[in-house]
Amino acid sequence: MADGTNVPAPPLRLRVYQQLRQAIEQGTLSAGTRLPPSREHARALGVARNTVLWALERLRAEGYVQARVGDGSYVAPSLAALRSAAPARSLDETALSKRGRAIADTALRWRPPLVAAAPFRIGAPEVAAFPHAVWDRLARQLTPAERLLTSQYLDPAGLPALREAIAQWLLFSRGLRCDGHQVLVCSGSQQAIDLIGRLLLDEGDEVLVEDPGYPGIRACLIGHGAQARPVAVDDEGLDIAAGARDWPAARMAVVTPTHQFPLGVRMSLERRIALLDWARARDAWIVEDDYDGEFQYGAHRIPPLAGLARAERVLYVGTFSKSLHPGLRLGFIVLPPGLANAFASAKALCDRHSPGELQWQLARFITDGHLLRHLRRMRELYPQRQALLIDALAKATRGAVKLEASEQGMHIAHEVSGRRNDAALSGKAREAGVLLAPLSAYAIQSPRRGWLFGYAGYDAAALREAARRVGPLFAS
Repeated sequence: MADGTNVPAPPLRLRVYQQLRQAIEQGTLSAGTRLPPSREHARALGVARNTVLWALERLRAEGYVQARVGDGSYVAPSLAALRSAAPARSLDETALSKRGRAIADTALRWRPPLVAAAPFRIGAPEVAAFPHAVWDRLARQLTPAERLLTSQYLDPAGLPALREAIAQWLLFSRGLRCDGHQVLVCSGSQQAIDLIGRLLLDEGDEVLVEDPGYPGIRACLIGHGAQARPVAVDDEGLDIAAGARDWPAARMAVVTPTHQFPLGVRMSLERRIALLDWARARDAWIVEDDYDGEFQYGAHRIPPLAGLARAERVLYVGTFSKSLHPGLRLGFIVLPPGLANAFASAKALCDRHSPGELQWQLARFITDGHLLRHLRRMRELYPQRQALLIDALAKATRGAVKLEASEQGMHIAHEVSGRRNDAALSGKAREAGVLLAPLSAYAIQSPRRGWLFGYAGYDAAALREAARRVGPLFAS
């Protein structure tokens, strides 16, 4: 009988089996009990005898029932231990291993957003303008041979065609010269950081992280047992001199030098060279997270840290979640050549490999020029939306919020002096239906306060409406 949710009821014979099994497991039919003859049982239940026989046969196959020739069916005597065992203890996170608890505790440090993107949530690209028709056409162009190939188990490092396409794209777009064999395809930048933590850090190792910085990186490192050590960020980026002085045992630094998250500053050339020198002198690693490096709107683009000389200890992390859309769940790491095989093995242990057809589509999307055309459109659209955001907020707040235009990125940070309770205002904005992240949410020790205004993924009407809703909160 249907239960009102359009889910069909299980077959009658299955329900008879389930009732008998439940009676045995709960002790209603104890171990060694003789079951009624199948005809009498069927008559009592009002079902056909074959229904009962099917249920009994299944219970015998599973070991719940034993048949005795000429004497009927009995509940298996061995099931007495099932009833005599102590009742099962309810399980919670205290049952996890030490490492498991550390990973579970990341929820205390980082909660990925689960609601749909809305102004002014950061990190959301424009997804409506993504060329879905082109993407779908590429999927239909997969030949039978290619479909068969991508349906097999694949190289965990990624399809060679995609790895080569990424390497060529990085040279053209970011000025980063690498070989396709150095590229490891992964499920976004978060998996990239996870793999790096697994392979390059031991429990207790110290890692320099930007303060304020991205909490998802810190949470991942701490989940692996590493110690995330905060280093202040100023107008030139992470202060590596202070980091080296305060944390001399650090074995890694994770940085966002092109567009520091969340403040938006660029790391100066002097700081980049000092960071590379630090890594060479300490045999340490540098992880460069170039999360939105494609979105630079000025006349000249700043190349990545990994493109400088003496950058052999830099692992470059990129993602298509911002340049295309986060639903793809595809990113990559450019590795020092000597680490490529080890990282491929670790990727295989995690999830074997990324989806084959998706990799093939992305490779074609890049090589056929669609990525270039899409990014050109976004590099025209995002500055327009940024300008609209600046104007709308200035008007809605009666000049109380004057955002400074930026030549890069997908959000603008607005700082305020003093120790203002930025989280409280963000809470009021949420009540008004606007997602406004407080800067304090990204700080460890940093006293910096303010808010982050994401604009890339929202049209003019949505940006103006969000500004109208939060305007009184700043103007009062």
